[in-house]
Amino acid sequence: MTRVVHKFGGSSLSSASRYQAVAQIILGHCQSGDCVVVSAAGKTTNTLVKLWQSYKQQDQQAFSDVLIQLEKHQSELVDELFSGDVYRALKGQLDAELVAITQLAQKSELQESPLLAHGELWSARLLAHYLNELKVAARSIDARQLFTLHDAQLLHQQNKAACYAQLQDAVVYVITGFIAQDCDKNTVTLGRNGSDYSATLLASYIDACAVSIWTDTQGVYSTDPRKVSSALKYPKVCRAQANLLARLGNPVLHAKTLSPLKGSNIKLQVRSSYDPEASPTEIVKEGYSKAKRFITTFENLDLVRVENLAKGEVRSLSQLIQHSIHHFTVNGEAYLLLPATFTHIVAQQLAGRINIVESNLQGGALVAPSSELSGLKQQAEQLFHDREVVVRFAHQDSEYALFLTDQALDSDLLAVLHDKLINKGRELAVIIAGIGNVGDVFLQQCEQQITRLQSQFDLKVVGLLRSKEMMFSPSGIELSAWQAQWKNEAQSYNSKSLVEHISELDYEHKVVIDITASEAFSFLYPDFVASDCNLISANKYAGTADRNWYQSLREQQRERNLHWRYNTSVGAGLPINFALADLQNSGDVITSIEGVFSGTLSWLCSSFTADQKFSDLVLAAQEMGYTEPDPREDLSGRDMQRKLLILARDLGLELDVDDIALEPLMPVYLAEGSWDDFLAKRDELDTFYAAKYQQASDEGKALRYTGQLSISDSGKVTAKVGIAFAEAGSAIANLTPGDNIFVIKSVWYEQNPLVIQGPGAGKEVTAAGIHSDLYWLTQQLK
Repeated sequence: MTRVVHKFGGSSLSSASRYQAVAQIILGHCQSGDCVVVSAAGKTTNTLVKLWQSYKQQDQQAFSDVLIQLEKHQSELVDELFSGDVYRALKGQLDAELVAITQLAQKSELQESPLLAHGELWSARLLAHYLNELKVAARSIDARQLFTLHDAQLLHQQNKAACYAQLQDAVVYVITGFIAQDCDKNTVTLGRNGSDYSATLLASYIDACAVSIWTDTQGVYSTDPRKVSSALKYPKVCRAQANLLARLGNPVLHAKTLSPLKGSNIKLQVRSSYDPEASPTEIVKEGYSKAKRFITTFENLDLVRVENLAKGEVRSLSQLIQHSIHHFTVNGEAYLLLPATFTHIVAQQLAGRINIVESNLQGGALVAPSSELSGLKQQAEQLFHDREVVVRFAHQDSEYALFLTDQALDSDLLAVLHDKLINKGRELAVIIAGIGNVGDVFLQQCEQQITRLQSQFDLKVVGLLRSKEMMFSPSGIELSAWQAQWKNEAQSYNSKSLVEHISELDYEHKVVIDITASEAFSFLYPDFVASDCNLISANKYAGTADRNWYQSLREQQRERNLHWRYNTSVGAGLPINFALADLQNSGDVITSIEGVFSGTLSWLCSSFTADQKFSDLVLAAQEMGYTEPDPREDLSGRDMQRKLLILARDLGLELDVDDIALEPLMPVYLAEGSWDDFLAKRDELDTFYAAKYQQASDEGKALRYTGQLSISDSGKVTAKVGIAFAEAGSAIANLTPGDNIFVIKSVWYEQNPLVIQGPGAGKEVTAAGIHSDLYWLTQQLK
């Protein structure tokens, strides 16, 4: 049975509305047999700890007050979620348990671990019953039936057998986190925030395929997104860094969570229970993700030095105070970072072996790749100095640096640190498809462009594709020698292997630049978007695909907040798409676009004179490389038809290519047969063109091949591509051979249209246009 384990923390279950939201997530993401591990609701565990402390201090009034607080919260959950017999049964159980706690306290028989276990038991019971109310077969399970320890060590084989024996029915199991039992049936706890650990333990015991940790954030961020709006959410974080962050007190993942997954292929994701459709962060095995940069913060800590710290003692201390403890060694001496509120408890436990080095500390830790850490630490120290922040203790390890300060790292200071130390390292992976002609020039220009963008982005070309061969280097391709590297490393690929390579790229941002003329390659765009890739296209096929496919792609991009630029698909390097967007964004309404959108047809029509044959001019253009290998593709007008459709869709018009009337620049029947067949009938092309040319001359006009799009006041759209007679003296009539021209009318440009004119073809200008799109993309990502 393929199974998934879902874990919901206390914040996800803090109120009746949150229980209802979690139930909806379970309805949408769980199958029968899946397991849901739950923490105590809200601050219940904290309240139970206060109850225990008041009991130990024999403060009866405090004990009574805290118990009332517990009863109030749990009763509110029952009141709001249930009614009738179910309500009465659950309320009766709760009341009986609270009475039992009181009686045990009065007899001085209350025990800490069984008391703390109530929080998870209550959560599991309420969630399972609420799922049953929604007609979902669910059952609550006390994890003490599943997890047994002996001398603080988990009995893995016994626990695995227990899980398989008790979790075989076709129901959703709601299982308590945090608690287990020893061989004498005594309750033990797995440490504060141990429910994450319970979830991954359970996953390892039942051979689950995945674990989803549902929290109040959307994933693992470079720093606290509630304090720094520009915090980066990482799609992947390696397990070693996640473990380190947990030891440093990062609240998203907790100590020990990852240890049960060591050596397994179980997927671990961090997801938001407040936004379940948001993309998760995946915690992956070493080698599947590069080390990232993080800043995590501390509040109200004490730094203590411990003599003769024994192996396993930190774990025991963490268990004692129900809180993770970070420890490190400097010059052979052991140090602990403790929450100040628990220092006295640890001091009692380590009587005579503990010295307080610094107290009431704030600050944070910088986590980064080891090769970058020293330089980043120096920058951080300078930033602290410039802002007069007193660093009372600093420590650098191989993967992190500690800064313990007098003042807390407030949002403003944290934002500055993040901007200087983290954002500067933003990464953009570039995959270039099509490296002949325009692609080759684009690569030649890339080195200078990347150097220019480097201050804002760590931009790397990681993939090159040509026909059926590709070269991937996730750490970046050396552009000055890419041809030599291609000869040695290029390998054949298919669509599946290409998408797999791209999906595995561990970069904050990715972009596929399509400089092919392949319709088949454009069909992979949805797969690229599903792999979180932005798109830059010189390829026209995707922009002119079937309307339903096109709109689905657009919607997919919006959902993932991805960008698609295709300025060079129309007009080469001319900024026509930018101009249309700017006009509409400024509030103008475009009423018509007319022009010549083909450099080839521009050259042919503008260069023709009455003393020559049109077919000779076509063959000359073919010889110079101005046309497609078969010039009939240009003469058909289909290229301009696709370009006009792209412009129409830029205006928000819902057109398909067949909605644009098409008149070829040749007799229709000449498109049939081979190129040799065409050459045998070339005189018929000459006759056709000469007749059109003469007709235009008789009217005092110039023969041109244009695209026209107009929108009436009533919203009626007329679109056509074909032969046109341009008024003498007009911009279209005076068009320089090879240029494109766009004549745009709008509410603001009605009497004096906006004209954009320039080279409509050429490797250099097209490559430059693609670089313009790339620059635009980096500014949007920034």
